[in-house]
Amino acid sequence: MEALDWLAQEIETEGGEALVLRIEGLQGAAEGRLVELFKSARDEDYRKIAAEAEEAASLAGKEPDLEAQERLRELVARLRRRLAEVARIDFFQAAERVAASAMVARLEEALGRREPAAGEVPAASRERYRGRCWVTRPRPHVDRLACAWLIRRFLDPEAEIRYAEAPEPDEVAFDMRRAEFGHIGNRCSFETMLAAFGLDDPGLAALAEIVHEIDLRDGRSARPEIAGVDSILAGWSTLSLPDSELERLGIALFEGLYGACSGARLEEAAQPAASSPARRRPRRTRKGTAGAKSR
Repeated sequence: MEALDWLAQEIETEGGEALVLRIEGLQGAAEGRLVELFKSARDEDYRKIAAEAEEAASLAGKEPDLEAQERLRELVARLRRRLAEVARIDFFQAAERVAASAMVARLEEALGRREPAAGEVPAASRERYRGRCWVTRPRPHVDRLACAWLIRRFLDPEAEIRYAEAPEPDEVAFDMRRAEFGHIGNRCSFETMLAAFGLDDPGLAALAEIVHEIDLRDGRSARPEIAGVDSILAGWSTLSLPDSELERLGIALFEGLYGACSGARLEEAAQPAASSPARRRPRRTRKGTAGAKSR
């Protein structure tokens, strides 16, 4: 649903019209059968991509001539496009995606080719956003949870975060339509915020790869943490957890991932994101405003 919503926004931005419809379910065993058919079809697509990438990688290490190198680069570009196309319709996370992504990434590294993120991100001042109320859509998933962690960890430890379908005039919207911090080019909202606030360190770069792949599924990263984090988030989505609890769990998850990815000491990584209950301000609800808030 989220992926289709972003696609609809892209279509509307280019002057088109889009309408997203949701089907709640199918009768009997039809839904399970449909899921298995999708997974089987995507697994076959991924295996073909992985086989081509593996064959090309074996040639790349043999120092071919310049013409052959150029053909290999063109093949990499085609495989990357195919991987992104398959990932866009891999709605049920087929098992072979990770292996195919890893093979294409290995081939890119062998040829020294990495595509930069597209789209210019305007710079933002941290001081301007301290003491503000941030708002994003309810039922936060990977990108929104990572952004919430980033806000509390690096921008404002006492930030107020609200979950609603639309922001109020004085709120800072993120990871939603026409948000101040949303998808730009091929960046997810987490990557947009990193670029906007000039947050650049190896731990955050590693987190960005994880968030980007789970959110956009374009096969640009094959980090080993992706499958595990994706499974945890999928499990949370099956539970009837309130937004505040999803946020609490998400912040703990990304704090741990950041510590692991950056090699930071536990006592350093625990501040200021893991603030104690005594330091947290009480929740407030604006009169006449729908949506949950947390601090």
